[in-house]
Amino acid sequence: MSQLVPVIEKLQQILPGRLVLDPEVLETYARDETIDLCALPACVVRARSAQDVAAVLKICNEYGVAVTPRGAGTGVTGGAVAVAGGIVLSMEQMNRILEIDEHNLIAVVEPGAITADIQKAALRHRLLYPPDPASLDTCSIGGNVAENAGGPRAVKYGITGHYVTGLEFALADGSIITSGGKYVKNATGYNICGILTGSEGTLAVVTKIYLRLVPAPPNSIDVLMPFVDLGAAVAAVSALLHSGIVPATIEFMEQDAITFVAAHLGQDMPCADAGAHLLLQVEGASQQACHETLEAIAAACAIEEDSIFVAQTAAQQERLWKGRRSIREALRAESPIFLAEDCVVPRGEIAAFLAGLKEYLQTLALRSVMFGHAGDGNVHINVFKDSLPAEQWQAMLSDLKREIYRRAIEHGGTITGEHGIGCIRRDYLAMAKSPEEIALYRRIKQAFDPRGILNPGKIF
Repeated sequence: MSQLVPVIEKLQQILPGRLVLDPEVLETYARDETIDLCALPACVVRARSAQDVAAVLKICNEYGVAVTPRGAGTGVTGGAVAVAGGIVLSMEQMNRILEIDEHNLIAVVEPGAITADIQKAALRHRLLYPPDPASLDTCSIGGNVAENAGGPRAVKYGITGHYVTGLEFALADGSIITSGGKYVKNATGYNICGILTGSEGTLAVVTKIYLRLVPAPPNSIDVLMPFVDLGAAVAAVSALLHSGIVPATIEFMEQDAITFVAAHLGQDMPCADAGAHLLLQVEGASQQACHETLEAIAAACAIEEDSIFVAQTAAQQERLWKGRRSIREALRAESPIFLAEDCVVPRGEIAAFLAGLKEYLQTLALRSVMFGHAGDGNVHINVFKDSLPAEQWQAMLSDLKREIYRRAIEHGGTITGEHGIGCIRRDYLAMAKSPEEIALYRRIKQAFDPRGILNPGKIF
């Protein structure tokens, strides 16, 4: 604590008006969206420029004070929570969309820019920034880069890392470096952007981002396909991908997810009686082309086209996607405390993985709801605490997580697909990574951040 006094005094001198010390305001920075995790920082600095970021890091590095970079606070693994104390470095005021370069199909943005705002800005130029995490209306692009976020469109377009062409970032000693830029191909030296994307704020603090854009599809339709159970839905996905048809999205939801969302939103959802659902977005040069593709999808999946719900209006489209994006909120309303995992397995293993996991959870008398990205094998596993006593829930939590991870790895997958390690999975990293690989991670960390001030307590 004694180290913090001179740090705060120096920061107040060089960054007047940027510091937050009010305990009530600090409380709002003590959490992200991670369930049951809270840690109060000693101070918050709201940076307004790369120079602000560099100044904070230089001073904190000198005194060995922990710095937790924070975007919009929508993460679910504790990445933006100051579990080691120290200072939260908020990027929320660095939120400008600096440029939409139509000629080069590049967006230049600050890390605090909201992902949906970037998408809207691109669309005004008939361009598309494809990655679309569920929290896109509230999450920041810097957080997306830190977690290498995905989203429903990943099956066709890929994830955040596929669109990062350049980064400006500050190292722990306050040095500002730019790697990459508006060019999309680069074989000059190490892929520093690739190293930083997904590094969860443990290596550097990103201050500017260059994003590749693509032409926006002229037309699209959204459809909900009902199936008798999850196995049938996953089999249809396999058949669909083997047919050569790649929709923009292939999301799966089991019946309970639809039921909880309907109750939470207070509105009926289509195909509510089905045991499982696929939510697809089909793109094409025209509406006719979209519907022709839908006919081919129905044939490939061996499903009657009449049973498919096709969103005919913007309101119906909004209802489908609001339902999908509201699942987490609906689950929280059903059980305020629940275990949320996002394992990834090969696409052909989804049904077997989830069926075995369901059976295991039922032997423990635990309710679960599963949904996710069928197109890339990223499955969201949610287990309710319900009325279990807190002590019993906490006592079983570690073994429960370990068993979920063990099964994912056994099916050829790994322990997280898009939410990252953070602090809630750090004790399980060795299940998925060899000692040699973890040692390499530590050497990379040491090279970027010798004193270990950047987001300590995360990943390792």
